[in-house]
Amino acid sequence: MAVYDGRTNGQDANWDSHERVFERHRQLLPPADRGLAALVEDLTDRGLLDSTLVVATGEFGRTPRVNPSGGRDHWPDCYTAVLTGGGVRGGAMYGSSDRIGAYPASDPATPADVAATVLWRFGVDPGAEVRDQTGRPFRLAEGEPLTRLFG
Repeated sequence: MAVYDGRTNGQDANWDSHERVFERHRQLLPPADRGLAALVEDLTDRGLLDSTLVVATGEFGRTPRVNPSGGRDHWPDCYTAVLTGGGVRGGAMYGSSDRIGAYPASDPATPADVAATVLWRFGVDPGAEVRDQTGRPFRLAEGEPLTRLFG
């Protein structure tokens, strides 16, 4: 996995854009787009895309409105993940947001659903239990696999 959190022209330009979001993302998005596209193209060229699930996501979304510093703050209520390869139907979409991207409008999926999806594609039962060092049982993923994305 590669993450570009780089420095552009000697300036910090990381994704935690609480200020100057548009300026920072103009710096960060092109390398991220090129990197993801190159990965998918390389996997396709090598005949590996169908057997490789690629997941691109952050750990939360961003406020639907820009703050007074020209940035967007943390927003856990609605965000995006991109999945490709590994049997994902090309062009498939799952769920939607309201018109400003604040809340899910249809088919909300949780991080636990994404985790369950990854485990399911690996052939691991997401409902299987593991035990911690004290013997307490924990389910691998509390969510449900997003099977409609696969065809």
